[in-house]
Amino acid sequence: MERNLLARGLSRALFCVVLAPVSFTAAADDSGEPAPDPKQLDAVVVQADIAYRNRTDATAPVLSYDLEYFQRFEPLTVGDMLKRVPSVAFVSDVLEYDGAQLRGLDPGYTQILINGKKVPGAGNDRSFFVDRIPAELVERIEIVRSASANRSGDAVAGALNIVLRDAYEFDGSYVRGGVMHFDDGKYKNTYGAVSSGEVGGGRLLGGFNVQGRYNPKVKRSDRFEEPGGDFVDRQDQDDTRDGTDYSANVSYTHDIGTGRLSLDGFYVRTDRDETEHSLEYNDPSSTSRDNLLSVNDQLENIKQDNWSFGANYVFDMLGGRTELDLDYARFDDDTASTEEETGYDDDDTPPSFDGREGTRTLSDIRDDELGFKFAHKRQFEAARMEFGVDYLDKQRDTGLQISEIESDIEGAALPPYEDFEAMSSRIDETRIDPYLMFSGTSGAVAWEAGLRYETTDIDVRADDSAASNDYSTLLPSAHLKWDVSDADRISLSLARTVRRPNFDQILPLTLEEEFGDNDFTGNPLLEPERAWGLDLGYERRLGQRGVFGVNVFYRDIQDLIETVNTGDPSSTALGDYEDEVEEFLDENPGADENTPGYPQFDPDSFVYTAKNVGDGYVYGIEFDLSTPLTVFDLPDTGVFVNYSWLDSSVDDEFGERRFNNQAKYVYNIGFIQNIRDWGVSFGASYRRQGDAYSRIVSEEVTTTYDGDLEVFVEKRFGERMSVRLTGSNLLDASKDEAFNKFDNAADQIDRDFDEYELERETSGPVYQLIARYSF
Repeated sequence: MERNLLARGLSRALFCVVLAPVSFTAAADDSGEPAPDPKQLDAVVVQADIAYRNRTDATAPVLSYDLEYFQRFEPLTVGDMLKRVPSVAFVSDVLEYDGAQLRGLDPGYTQILINGKKVPGAGNDRSFFVDRIPAELVERIEIVRSASANRSGDAVAGALNIVLRDAYEFDGSYVRGGVMHFDDGKYKNTYGAVSSGEVGGGRLLGGFNVQGRYNPKVKRSDRFEEPGGDFVDRQDQDDTRDGTDYSANVSYTHDIGTGRLSLDGFYVRTDRDETEHSLEYNDPSSTSRDNLLSVNDQLENIKQDNWSFGANYVFDMLGGRTELDLDYARFDDDTASTEEETGYDDDDTPPSFDGREGTRTLSDIRDDELGFKFAHKRQFEAARMEFGVDYLDKQRDTGLQISEIESDIEGAALPPYEDFEAMSSRIDETRIDPYLMFSGTSGAVAWEAGLRYETTDIDVRADDSAASNDYSTLLPSAHLKWDVSDADRISLSLARTVRRPNFDQILPLTLEEEFGDNDFTGNPLLEPERAWGLDLGYERRLGQRGVFGVNVFYRDIQDLIETVNTGDPSSTALGDYEDEVEEFLDENPGADENTPGYPQFDPDSFVYTAKNVGDGYVYGIEFDLSTPLTVFDLPDTGVFVNYSWLDSSVDDEFGERRFNNQAKYVYNIGFIQNIRDWGVSFGASYRRQGDAYSRIVSEEVTTTYDGDLEVFVEKRFGERMSVRLTGSNLLDASKDEAFNKFDNAADQIDRDFDEYELERETSGPVYQLIARYSF
């Protein structure tokens, strides 16, 4: 059992960290044209005008939003920013926005880019948690709806490109400071500064940010024998995340010869405690000791350091433009998690002391990544050609130690955590991805077509087990943009993309009781999922600043990875059978298998694994509108609306369902009113996403979120200072989950419940008062 606990913990800790190493490299201008004047940072501090979605000139379908589009509502992180853009959903705790789900699909289907470059993922599904990147470092957010050959192809749902501020784009300095107030009376400070200017013949930008992070949540769980059945027990829980994030970045650009050299560095430190206190009762409302079943306390101390460095040089070569890019990133995580529980026996009235137990888990993760890119672009008469190769070498070492202790003496302290069982693992992944792309324009039509060939080599070692695999995929892509008029545009895109297997799916480990009574074993020979995607969009410019768009998308996903039954009995089934045999032999001394009544082995739980099986498809329609109401003679009133209707279909062993955790819809509605004569602005934003449903072996979950209302009031003082008061979660939004739990697949089909649970998680309003001053 201890070894299985270690294996389970190792598989989950392997990539389940809050922030993985990131390589930040500024997007250099390779046009060869003289550099435009950099944007003045005081325009970021004092926004006299309302910012709207940009209309880009990219041939591929891209929606672009500058920081100023979001900043009136004072987002803390990139996650807070992304909750305002079309088709991005989250299945996170209340007030937390970590794993972005574009088109509502699991985060592993969404590619997160930093300055157009792929970044390593935080979770087992290779996803990247966006809620640790401070919003203050961001220049703009881009939604890239369809893949191109010069970017990594793991973007089945699309890509979210986070473009950071760099020295080439900005000039000036400002400081920022403020305070946040939470529902339980707690205050947290936030402050930082950014400065950019000419240094040594080039341009230098530096910034730092210190941000208090706090989220007090209250949970209640009610458990029943089945839906509408008898009450079993109730759990009340306080769950608090408390810590501070520290970050700093530097960017330097310098023109050398015919080229431009860009150097970038980034550092982030997370210091956080996550505490949970839970009380379990055998009564729906009582908090009396006479109804107490258990007391559970958990403390997780997280310390993480993430730093990276990138060097980029773009220069003239052989009649074209060549780009060389070198990136190194490192991530260190040191987490100590302790869970201690006191149990009481419900067979007695009142429940009597039944023992106390504790588990301490120490995890140590180090992740190193080295990346290199070579690309060459040259112009011919009718087209522009680009070819290149991306190389990535990743090494991730994980150490895990677990100690379990117990005590049968009521009131006595638990013994010290001394005997730790240890496990370790290493993942080595090498990718070499060459590509070739052509693009051009003909009158009002712009086009792009390319091929990318992605190869992946993986070696995994977990304790005494080892596995390896390699695969390759050819990814064609094509885009067409037709400017029907000065205001109207039609776009069409076709692209093939991939989703690589989750890391826990290929680990050579067997996890006992991973799905109810069923075990799970990894499959190192998994192939990636491959998808064909189609996007058809229409966009219309409204006046000088407004824009309306509608997009229809379809994804045909092949080689889906699903859990399947190997037919081998689970450890639980084997153990139950051994107990039956032992009991029979105790009652019938000298009996053997031929003795009448000897137990027959008929397992009802099994070992499952991951396998490429079947196909699925995803489709939907997306609307977005951002415009001033100039047509109604209200040029200082801006409205913002986006709505996405999402659907999908996939078959598992229980029948047809949507892709797990895909929200049925997501929408945002907001407005901003600017009163120029007073130097005042105010506005409100409301967000809502539809129910999400997930079905795996032995568990089905339906997740529902309330709407989120945010408001702000801003006062500007001259051209250098602004003060904003914002309020979020003003409706005390809740997250509600309904869990259908079963012991095995047969019970799931027959609807023979092990447990039915209803859980509600709530958190109160958060208020921020933030001031900025430029100089």
